[in-house]
Amino acid sequence: MDGDARINPYLSGNFAPVRSEDDFELTVIGEIPKGLRGTLYRTGPNPQFEPRGEYHWFSGDGMIHAFHVEDGKVSYRNRYVRTPKWEAENAAGRALWGAFGNPATTDPSVLGKDSGGVANTNIVFHAGKLLALEEGHLPFEMQPRTLESKGPVEPYKGRVTAHPKIDPKTGEMVWFGYGIGPMPFGTGISYGVTDATGKVVRRDDFEAPYSSMIHDFLVTDNYVLFPVLPLTGSLQRAMSGLPAFAWEPDKGSHVAVMRRDADVSTIRWFNAPPSYVFHPMNAWEEDGKIIADVFRYDSAPLFPNADGSPGAKSAARLVRWTFDLTGNSDAIKEEAIDDLDGEFPRFDERHAGLAYRHGWYAADPSGAKTIKQTAIAHLDLKTGKRQVYELSGGDMTSEPVFTPRSDSADEGDGWVTAVVWRAAENRSDFLVFDAQDVAKGPIGTAQLPRRVPFGFHGNWVSE
Repeated sequence: MDGDARINPYLSGNFAPVRSEDDFELTVIGEIPKGLRGTLYRTGPNPQFEPRGEYHWFSGDGMIHAFHVEDGKVSYRNRYVRTPKWEAENAAGRALWGAFGNPATTDPSVLGKDSGGVANTNIVFHAGKLLALEEGHLPFEMQPRTLESKGPVEPYKGRVTAHPKIDPKTGEMVWFGYGIGPMPFGTGISYGVTDATGKVVRRDDFEAPYSSMIHDFLVTDNYVLFPVLPLTGSLQRAMSGLPAFAWEPDKGSHVAVMRRDADVSTIRWFNAPPSYVFHPMNAWEEDGKIIADVFRYDSAPLFPNADGSPGAKSAARLVRWTFDLTGNSDAIKEEAIDDLDGEFPRFDERHAGLAYRHGWYAADPSGAKTIKQTAIAHLDLKTGKRQVYELSGGDMTSEPVFTPRSDSADEGDGWVTAVVWRAAENRSDFLVFDAQDVAKGPIGTAQLPRRVPFGFHGNWVSE
C-alpha cells in the first residue's frame, strides 16, 4: 500500500510508509565538515500494515533513521523499533491495535492487552542508552550503531514523555507522563527524574483539570511547567465512534508550575485563553519570572472537534509566555516574537533551562497553515534578525538539529543538520548548514537513493 492515500491524506508522497530496512554509503556533494563527527538519529511513524479503522499520522510504527558522519563521509541505516506491538503484528501479518489503542478499532484477540507502544516520536541518548520514545509507554532501548532493538526500559514503571529535558549542569533527565490512571485517557500526570547514571530517582503523580494530550513541557534551572491545553482525550467519546483526541476550547488553557525540588502539592496553576503548543523552544528564570518561548497554535492542528467535525486550519508562531511568580495574578502574559509560521524549534541545548540567544526551526513561508515545512529559519533573539533558507519544487524539511562546533564553542557556533525530501525525485538528502548562516544554503549534502518518510524528532550524538 506504499503511497495509498485512501488511508489518510498524510499517507501520500513523503508521508507514505517505507517498509524496507536498508544500509547505504551516501554520495557527498560539497563538503561535510571534518569537525562534525557523530550520528544524527531520527524517528517517525512508518506503519507495517494497513491500519485498523482511521489512521492517524501519530500512531504509525516507529522506525529509526541513523546518519553516521565521520571524516567527511556519511552512511545511513534504518531499522524498525521492534516493540511488542510490532512483533505481534509482524507475526500475525496484519495490524491488530487501533490508533492510540482505541478499543473500538482494536482486534478482539488483543483487546485489553498492552501493545508496548510504537516508539515513533523521539530518540534520545542518556546515560549510555539510546532511547526511542513516544508518550504512552516505557522508553525502548536501541543499540546505537546497529539499531538492534533491545527492549523496554523497565525501571520507569509507566508511561514516559517523548520530550524529556537533559539538565546541562547535572546531567539529569527530567521527564513526565500524562493520561495516568486506571483507565485510558486518565487525568493523572507523572513527574519524573532520572539521574546522570540512568537511575530513576523520582516519580510523583498529580491530577490535571482534564485529560489532555500534553506533548511537551518546559524545564528551567529550578522549575518545571506542565501545559494542560484543550486537546482532550476521552474514552467515552472513542467508544461511541467519535475521536479519541479532539479540540475542546471551552476547557481553557492551564499551566502547572512547580519547583523541581518541591512536592507536587505545591503546584501553582496559571491560565490563558484556549490555544495549543506541541513544542516549546526554551524557558528560563529572570527577575522573579519564568520566561517561556513556545510555538503556539490558535487551535490544535491535525485533530477534529469533539463532535467529529473537521478542526480549523491553524499554524504555529513563536510567542513568549511570562509567568510572574511574585504577583497574585494567575494570568499568563503573551507577546509575539516572530511572524513566520513554523514548528520543530531547536536551540543550543547547552543552554537548556537557561537564558539563550539563538534558535532554529522548520518554517512555512507560504502561510498555507499546513504541516508541510518548506524552509529552515534561524532567529537571533538578541538582534531580532531572522535568516531563512527556502526550499523549492515542493521539497520539505525535517526538524533542524543544532550541533556545537565543540564543547567550549560560543552559543550557536556550530552546524545545523536536517533531512530534506526532494519531491521531484521522491528521495531524501542529508544537509549540513553553517548554523550562523543558514540563508546561504547547505555547505554539504549527502544524497540518499530513496526516501526517508516524514517523521518527528531526532538528536545528534557526538562521537
